[in-house]
Amino acid sequence: MELKRQYIVDEDNHKVAVQLDIDTFEKIEDVLENYALVQLINADESETLSIEEAKKYYATLDKA
Repeated sequence: MELKRQYIVDEDNHKVAVQLDIDTFEKIEDVLENYALVQLINADESETLSIEEAKKYYATLDKA
């Protein structure tokens, strides 16, 4: 992924911030969200249900 960035500098020409175009920002945001989701899924230690158990559980949920 190519990062289109512009640096904001202070009066001494030290980089103090970065400005990204919206497309680049949205790509980075998407990557971070996907990474966080994968980490959450991998950390989930809840019980795994079989197909039949899942169907039974789903049938008990409120359909409102």
